[in-house]
Amino acid sequence: MIIVLSIIFIFLILRFVVTLFNFISDPKIRRINRLQTDLVSILIPARNEENNIITLLKSIAQQEYTNYEVIVLDDDSTDRTFELCEQFAANYPQFRVVKGQALLKGWLGKNFACHQLAKLARGRFLLFLDADEKVYDDLINSAVHRIKAKNLALFSLFTNQEMLSLGEYCTVPLMHYLLLNLLPVRLIYISKNPSFAAASGQFMMFDADIYRQNQWHEVVKDRVVEDVELMKYIKAAKYKGESLLANGLITCRMYTNYTDAVKGFSKNFLAPFNYSIIGFIFYLLFVIGGPLVIISTLNLPLIIFMCGLIILSRMMISLSSGQNALYNILLHPVQMLTLLIIGINAIQTHLTRKTVWKGRNV
Repeated sequence: MIIVLSIIFIFLILRFVVTLFNFISDPKIRRINRLQTDLVSILIPARNEENNIITLLKSIAQQEYTNYEVIVLDDDSTDRTFELCEQFAANYPQFRVVKGQALLKGWLGKNFACHQLAKLARGRFLLFLDADEKVYDDLINSAVHRIKAKNLALFSLFTNQEMLSLGEYCTVPLMHYLLLNLLPVRLIYISKNPSFAAASGQFMMFDADIYRQNQWHEVVKDRVVEDVELMKYIKAAKYKGESLLANGLITCRMYTNYTDAVKGFSKNFLAPFNYSIIGFIFYLLFVIGGPLVIISTLNLPLIIFMCGLIILSRMMISLSSGQNALYNILLHPVQMLTLLIIGINAIQTHLTRKTVWKGRNV
């Protein structure tokens, strides 16, 4: 029993150290006032996004950066996405909307949509955004400065997450929890090892010349979690890549209820573990089973020590990601149960290859 407890606490302390490193190193994008003037192509793949996309388009039109073009690609939507975007673009010459081609064999929908968008773009930098987001002043300017200053092939941001329902609070914080509790984010840029790779498809800015030389979305055309894979390929090709926290410059409401969030996360939660089911199971055993084993000892000092590490970790992660620390601490047991549910679903869908998203098999 002593050996088991020792292993559990070593794992717990290591994760706390990673969280502390991320909190102290503060891997956030900084606002830059020095005006950049490069042409940025803002590329938005959209499939059945009538409830979201106009909010994004309005926020782009209202931000301070002026040298940009916006291209929305309607990816075979069955709702009013194309119509609404077309009406909006009619009033803004920098915006246009196009119909996507029929999905080719061997491609996943979003990857093919991004590939088409890149072919239409004219900018020095290609910025891919999801349709359910909202951007704020200084985002594009600061991102352009960062990608130029660091000579990056890819710059990605983990967006601040907007949550309105209890179901969202029970699920969405798990994304930043896994990231900041497992990976020292600064190492994505510092380390040349492709294993230290993470990115978010919600904000992906590419150097257009390097992108066109490599046709990055074609490289990952059949990958479900294409953002992480792209960062791995870019680092493996000896280019520089970096991912940071968005620092409030871009927000996203990923899901609107518990069921959709569980289903959405289930399709990509194996990616941080390189799709190793065994590794993922061991992680779940330590993260969820470990605290239960400690509680079962009824040893008050050990329980208090464990709770202290968990609470401090949740506070640091919440502050770094712009989330409500009190909510995440109080809901931690529910979020861990949700993590288990997501884990079971993720393993099942990975083994059966029956993941369906937005009406398509993934």
